[in-house]
Amino acid sequence: MKAKIFGIPNCNSVKKARTWLKDNNIEEDFHDFKKMGIDREHLKKWTAEFGWESVLNRKGTTWRNLDQTVKDKVVDEDSAINLMLENTSAIKRPVVESKKGNTIGYDESIFETTYL
Repeated sequence: MKAKIFGIPNCNSVKKARTWLKDNNIEEDFHDFKKMGIDREHLKKWTAEFGWESVLNRKGTTWRNLDQTVKDKVVDEDSAINLMLENTSAIKRPVVESKKGNTIGYDESIFETTYL
């Protein structure tokens, strides 16, 4: 099986997910959205599957460092996607896509259920 993993390389959750995939002999294709960006189509797909509130990482440093007026403008899927297009670090990570299913964030038990 092959999985496409979206994230940034220095994120601890991404590191854990990549290690888990490697340890379980799952080939990965890594997309660094800090360097490569992300398109609206991916964000639309993820928000449809996981909900925009789950895709937008409100617990991270990027969100906390945003001006309150910017945060206050995020009220729905479209405004969240626009913010994530401008601030890719505000996307919850990792997002992993495979033929067996897609996941967001790193949770070993969910990875085991989904990818093994």
